[in-house]
Amino acid sequence: MTHTTPTTSVPPGALDDTGGSSKSDATDNRSRRRAPGPGRLLTIVLVGQLMAVLDVFIVNVAAPALSTDLHASGAGLQLVVAGYTISYAVLLITGARLGALIGHRQAFLAGLTVFTAASLACGLAPGTGALIAFRFIQGAGAAVMLPQVLSLIQRTFTGASRARALGAYSAVLASGAAVGQVLGGALVQADLFGTGWRPVFLVNVPIGLALLVLGPRWLRGAEESPAAGAGGGAAGRSGALDLTGLLLLAAAVLLFTVPLVLGQERGWPLWGWVMLGLSAVLAAAFAAYEARLAGRGGAPLISPRVAGAPGMPLAIVRIVLGMAANGGFLFVMTLHVQGGLGYSALRAGCTFAPTAVAFGLVGLNWQRLPSRWQPVTVPAGFVLAAVSFVGVGLALRDGSDGGAWLFVALVGVGMGLAFAYSPVLTRTLATVRPQDAADASGVLVTSAQLGLLSGVAVFGAVFLGHGSGVDASADALWMSCLALAGAALCGAIVGLVIRVRYLR
Repeated sequence: MTHTTPTTSVPPGALDDTGGSSKSDATDNRSRRRAPGPGRLLTIVLVGQLMAVLDVFIVNVAAPALSTDLHASGAGLQLVVAGYTISYAVLLITGARLGALIGHRQAFLAGLTVFTAASLACGLAPGTGALIAFRFIQGAGAAVMLPQVLSLIQRTFTGASRARALGAYSAVLASGAAVGQVLGGALVQADLFGTGWRPVFLVNVPIGLALLVLGPRWLRGAEESPAAGAGGGAAGRSGALDLTGLLLLAAAVLLFTVPLVLGQERGWPLWGWVMLGLSAVLAAAFAAYEARLAGRGGAPLISPRVAGAPGMPLAIVRIVLGMAANGGFLFVMTLHVQGGLGYSALRAGCTFAPTAVAFGLVGLNWQRLPSRWQPVTVPAGFVLAAVSFVGVGLALRDGSDGGAWLFVALVGVGMGLAFAYSPVLTRTLATVRPQDAADASGVLVTSAQLGLLSGVAVFGAVFLGHGSGVDASADALWMSCLALAGAALCGAIVGLVIRVRYLR
């Protein structure tokens, strides 16, 4: 149920002989007056969310320095980047379930603790293997922390204030990926105290500690019993976690991701294709198991009721396509401007500023558009993104820096992806029953992370399929941009296809 501050009722006999409230009632009233407002809660959870999102991509611009310092292979670098996202994506739904079981406030702070500690370990890692392991742990902490953000927003805000909070959430979630590139470049370029790439992880530590100090007090208004708001959700039906479903999903994602990440470097060996085939088999087994578990009254990892709710399947497809395009674009552009054009880490990171600013502004303000325009914002956004991807490829195809045309195209990419993503998330969550907030949060955010992971793997493979050098890099980027444009057009078309099927 939506979180509200309860009013105090006065039962018979609870008044003293002067007609005043009892001492306990007065204490409760003072406690409620001292409770921090929802603005502070939103600040805490969005800063935590921003840290988690930054770390999906902040490592990209640090890759050359990391490779030199740790003598990491190409495969090692890919796993440093992908390890975080793999555990993040796989565990997100379980993280949402933990929030419903133990309380979203407690789960947020627990995930923040793990994330902050793992960030410190990453920054101090002595070698590539240790860094990969700590990145998996860091992703697990983020997976417990991030789903609570949407659930806390759902329970704290209502009406227009909820729409504004969700708009801020949307802007932070995806613009944070590009901001991570800029911040990572600045930190590597600064080479603080000769630490090279390590500050891209260590920067989380003081921020995380500050949130852990303020969080217990600023989130006090979100205090709830473990099952509060669970209602008809999965957690309300059963206290057990769906460990079998989690194992099936984790195996399917790993079998899908590993060959895509390592296949190009290893020459696409047979084992890679076998793993891809097995991932499809396990994905089907996961879906069948979840349906059976729900049918006998259990608590599936993904609730079929939530996944099949009106508008949810289309939202999932569009979020996956939009985030795949977002993640793939940032990854291949980083490879091109650093490897092909020879940009410094700072200049490479700043290249994405127009995209980040445009995404953030649209994410916060798209609801100001006239109501008659809003039904077409999502398909129009995908079309604008497709045209802008082609524009980026054309601007850089001759091996130059692209000039003013690149700036225009980068702004178009940010605007297009924001129009394609933010309205989908906000509208979908607005139609979800409050008691299903935990399940819906896990499904939608997991979809976004799987999209990012798939985008890096698929479009990264397209880019890495070409040779080295400026001309080869420019050609690789052009082919990647064409593939990105195709994915964006699919996002525009899929809505029409689904609507036609329903009309039939």
